[in-house]
Amino acid sequence: MLIDVEKSTLLLVDFQSRLMPAIHQGETVTAQAVRLGRIAQLVNVPIIGTEQSPTKLGGNEDAIKQLCQTTVSKIHFNACADGLLGILPRPRRQIIIAGCEAHICMLQTALGLLAHGFVVRVVVDAVGSRRESDRDAALARLQQAGAQLVTVEMVAYEWVRNSEHPAFRQLLPLIK
Repeated sequence: MLIDVEKSTLLLVDFQSRLMPAIHQGETVTAQAVRLGRIAQLVNVPIIGTEQSPTKLGGNEDAIKQLCQTTVSKIHFNACADGLLGILPRPRRQIIIAGCEAHICMLQTALGLLAHGFVVRVVVDAVGSRRESDRDAALARLQQAGAQLVTVEMVAYEWVRNSEHPAFRQLLPLIK
């Protein structure tokens, strides 16, 4: 049940520049996603981003863009319907997901991944919506659907497993 670094992909959903100012605690949510992305880079976990109608909502925040190896531009709220499944690295079946809006695009993408047999872990401190109640409802629904709720620190420590991991010392400043 531990998160396996060799089986993980990090998915950052719709951290878009025009959307984030409207997200409840948007700066904190973005900062947590960036921290998670930097940790993923240290342990060589692939990072994929998504952008919902980027011509209308703008692209992802620059700090998020710089982390992503690939970004899916989408019109569906569920990124699986716009090609996400085809670019997920095989055989990585554990998806670590963070993003906005929790009750729309992040929710529908996570549900789509669950329907395709992926193990989905939602990083609760890197997830946001305009209204906190929408975020909380999305997290409850995802947990009922089989997604596991985790935090940035839980993911980080499960990826490295012990203090002897080669990236552990580099990871510490990102945790503290």
